Parts: sequence; structure tokens; C-alpha cells
Amino acid sequence: MLTLDGYGWRHAGRRAWAVRGVDLRIDRGERVLLLGPSGAGKSTLLAAIAGLLPTSSGEAEGVLKVDGRPGIVFQDPHSQLVMRRSGDEVAFGLENLGWPVDRIWPRVDEVMREVGFPYDRDRRTDQLSGGEQQRLVLAGTLAPRPDLLLLDEPTANLDPQGAAQVRQTLREAVEAEVTVVLVEHRIDEVLPLITRVVVLDPGGGVRADGPPSLLTGPLGDELAAAGVWVPGHPVPAQRASASPGHALISTQELRVRHMAYQDVHVREGETVAVTGPNGVGKSTLALALGGLLRPAAGAVVTPDGKPHKWRAKVLATRIGSVFQNPEHQFVTSTVRDELALGGTPPARVDELLERLHLAELARANPFTLSGGQARRLSVATALAAAPRLLILDEPTFGQDRRTWIELVSLLASLRDSGHGIMTVTHDSSLVSVLADRTVSL
Repeated sequence: MLTLDGYGWRHAGRRAWAVRGVDLRIDRGERVLLLGPSGAGKSTLLAAIAGLLPTSSGEAEGVLKVDGRPGIVFQDPHSQLVMRRSGDEVAFGLENLGWPVDRIWPRVDEVMREVGFPYDRDRRTDQLSGGEQQRLVLAGTLAPRPDLLLLDEPTANLDPQGAAQVRQTLREAVEAEVTVVLVEHRIDEVLPLITRVVVLDPGGGVRADGPPSLLTGPLGDELAAAGVWVPGHPVPAQRASASPGHALISTQELRVRHMAYQDVHVREGETVAVTGPNGVGKSTLALALGGLLRPAAGAVVTPDGKPHKWRAKVLATRIGSVFQNPEHQFVTSTVRDELALGGTPPARVDELLERLHLAELARANPFTLSGGQARRLSVATALAAAPRLLILDEPTFGQDRRTWIELVSLLASLRDSGHGIMTVTHDSSLVSVLADRTVSL
């Protein structure tokens, strides 16, 4: 089904190769979990297999052969949506493949049910939450019944119920003899789906290749130390060092768009986790608390006033926001310029680059970063102006174990120095390790 011989890819304008020296053979019907630390090239390799890396955007070496019709689900579902109506989104691939019209819509309805999509065909795609978009993208990918299914963290934006439903859908797809290559950082729940584990080495090549049992014993310990999420290696809790102080922000009978919210507040020296099913308005609440959406009714208030009325330059020094999709907040052509935007002192830029393991990527274009690297850059941009309050939407998405621990430790140290942190998350580990209080919507 798939053969790679010394394969490598380097993005245009980058000195370092995103992935290099990969020798790999995957036979038809295999179910492969692709592992490796953040930046090892997992997402790049999936894009290459799907045929989505044109020579105009970089340089390839070696041999890559695919025998079959691939379908891919990206880390960011928003980047994969092309139609306004949900039913048309799922039908798009079928139409391009020339399916007869009388077969298209029954297949669209069937696959939307399979992935647990909660709306009908007419739902607008720009009205979906990130998790709902991910289900729709998965439906569109599965609709043509691809021979090779490439999945880049397909459940990362989903609530637990949605993630379980997607795994069941994948299990049924696997039973239909589809070849699967899966990138997933939290692997405990996907291990029953897979038959083989391949670990990429950030320095190039394949570090380990074998059955799932290779993740136990000394190799598992070694991989965990290198940043790979391996079962049986828990993360220690980061509890607050003192009681919380005064409220930094609060809501009063808040309504935003069509959402009505219970009153919430975030205090100095505490981390508040906002959880709940996809579509209940968690990201909308984060944007409103960050001063980026005007309330339809009620208010968001701080001791200094109402954030949505502040100018951008003032807002950035008081509230740092991290969006669910990090690329939505990148506006320059290099990582360093992104952090320096707004007059951040060079010493502060260097500190953030080192702290979040981005120093080697200082001259890279933010849009060529891996998902985990892009997420760390978005967190760094929120920290650049040293705001007292941080509003973070899925801050740990795409992180390997090592960078996850360091990012959570950084947030814990900010909390213990008096910052307030609110995080929207489906990451149960983040909730158990860092949250001092949970608000369930």
C-alpha cells in the first residue's frame, strides 16, 4: 500500500528538514500508529502521503509510492472545510469522484450518522464548533470509502462522548479492511485499534517499529523521556501554592450571539478549566472574556472596566488570548517577528523562544510549523506583553509529553506568581494536573 525509501521533505525557506531519511513499508490493511516528539515530522509525513506537498512549496528527496486512494483528516478541521452547507461539504468529494447523484445523498446521510454529526445537511459550516467541524471533516473523508485513511489527531477537539463515537466509527472502517495511518498523542484509547507502532526520530529516520507491545519496558521509558506519550507514565499534579486573590474578570448574566452563560469569574492565582460537550459555547465564552466579542446582553467586567471597549494595544497588555486555531492569530512571516509584534523587548522575545523550545525556529514562517509548535507559538504571543490574565483555548493541543509538561509547568508558575488563567479544554489530564476549579457548561 505504501513505500518510503529515504524519504525527506524540507519547507521552502527552511534550513532544517521537516522529516528525513524515512524508510518504511505499510501493507494493505495494516493499522499503524505514527509516534514521535513534537516537530518530528508526523503531520508533514501524512501530508506527503496524501500528495499535498507540491514541489513549489519545498524540496523532496527519496522515494514515496502510494498504491490506493488516500483520504486525510488534518489537525485543524477549519483548514479542510470548503463548503458553506454541511451536507454539501460531505458531498464535495463524492461529486469530484463522479459518484451518481442518486447515490450521493444516501451516502452523505449515512456517514453523517456514523460520525455522530448532530445536525442536518443544511447546517452552516461556519456555525459549527471545532469539535463539530472535526466530525464533519471525518464524514467527508470517509464518504468516498478511501483505501488509505490518514488521521492527524482526529479526536483532539472532541468531547469524550464524541471521541468515543469517532473511535467506534474508525473501528468499523478498519473492519472494512481500510489501511490506517494515525497520529495521536494520547494513545491509551487508540491502542485497541492498531496493529503496529512506528516512532519517528526528530533527527531523521525511524527510531522504532514494531507491535504495540514495544511501548512497554525499557523502550517505553526511553520514549517517554524523549517526549512520546506512553501508557503507564503519569504526569504529576501542579497544585496552587497559595489561595486565590481578587477577581480579575467576571461575567454578569452574559449572553453572546445565541449563547446564555452562567456567571463565571477568574481570580488572581488560580486556574479555571472550562469543560463541556462540543457546541455549548466554550470558545465563544473565551473570546468574550478576552474582549474579542461584544456581549449581546449582560457584561464582562474587570476592575479596570469592560475589555471589549479597550483598544487592542491596551487589551493585549491586560488579557492574553490563545485561539482554538493558532494560525488565526499569526500575522507576520517569522516566529521572531510574531513575538516582537507590538514592541516586545528583544530580551523577552529570546526568553520566550527558549522557554517554549522555539529558538531554532526563530526565522521560520509560522504557517510552516507543526501543530504542536504552532500552539506553543500562540501561547508565547499571548505571554509576550506579560498580561495579568490569560484566556487559553485548548493550549495543550498537539503537544508531546515533554513540551506538555513544560507548558503546564510554565502556566503553573504564572498562576503561582499571581496571574489568573482560564483554559477551555477537552484535555482531562490538563484538568486533573493544573485546574484549581472547573466550570462545566
